[in-house]
Amino acid sequence: MKTLNIHEAKTMLSAVLREIEEGETYLICRNGKPVATLSPFKCKNRMDLHPVLSRIKINYDPTEDLTEEEWGEID
Repeated sequence: MKTLNIHEAKTMLSAVLREIEEGETYLICRNGKPVATLSPFKCKNRMDLHPVLSRIKINYDPTEDLTEEEWGEID
């Protein structure tokens, strides 16, 4: 992780962004104190399962029709 002060980040933004695209991470500081981190954007894979929701199990077919008895329960 490279460190830049705010002035350097403003004057070299294009070069910094080019390096970030290649995988570099930057720590932006003001008066020597960390203010922000610049890192490459990572898209989530929409096909990955959610860690909690993937444990839910449905033991019936939610698309099946209701029986006459079940229709009577709904008022």
